[in-house]
Amino acid sequence: MNELLQPFKKQPRIEKTVRSGTQDDVVYAHIFEAILEQRLAPGTKLSEEALGEIFGVSRTIIRRALSRLGHEGVVLLRPNRGAVVASPSIDEARHVFFARRLVEKAITELAVEHATAQQLSALRQMVSDERDSFARGDRGAGIRLSGEFHLQLAVAANNSPLISFQRSLVSQTSLIIAQYESGNRTHCSWDEHSQLIDAIEARDAKRAVELMMHHMDHIDRKLRLDEDSASDDLQAVFSHVMVGKKG
Repeated sequence: MNELLQPFKKQPRIEKTVRSGTQDDVVYAHIFEAILEQRLAPGTKLSEEALGEIFGVSRTIIRRALSRLGHEGVVLLRPNRGAVVASPSIDEARHVFFARRLVEKAITELAVEHATAQQLSALRQMVSDERDSFARGDRGAGIRLSGEFHLQLAVAANNSPLISFQRSLVSQTSLIIAQYESGNRTHCSWDEHSQLIDAIEARDAKRAVELMMHHMDHIDRKLRLDEDSASDDLQAVFSHVMVGKKG
């Protein structure tokens, strides 16, 4: 274990300015974000002891957070062997993308019906933030914002089960992209997202669905077997939230 980490009971709690909610909510949010930003490599072992020291919480709290992630399909809970970040096979990746296309189509159609002006404005701000993140070279934040755009679009669709499905599918998609994306990893999703918002705002369901399917095609075409860009070093991934470090 890292000798710079203090025993659990001497740790300050995770900063409330970073995440809100219960302790397992906070841990869950950090791990979920690391997956969305492709900072956690597929197959990474998620040691309860190491994560407990990193976040300054008990193993029970870590176990709860990992259980939630397991239900969403982004963490594999292995009896007597601990948890690992899911590592989707090619077949599993195809199944996820097939399911995601169906869900995205339904979400888009419902968003055309239900999205409010306030929600559309918030989506436009997310697109602007996404573009700015890539422009300044913060690829991780840009990828996360791209995923969060689709989650917020599900909220605008006003269908609770679809929000739950989408959360799992978006995080699994991020793992698949981290594992299989090829090429120079350029991203232009903000342009596609902006066009999609325009179609939704115009209440043009046919155009909106066409744009969404084109967007999914664009992601799908970039998937190939390739080296991973994420990391399996827990302390490196969560260095910004590690507690109890000495200067």
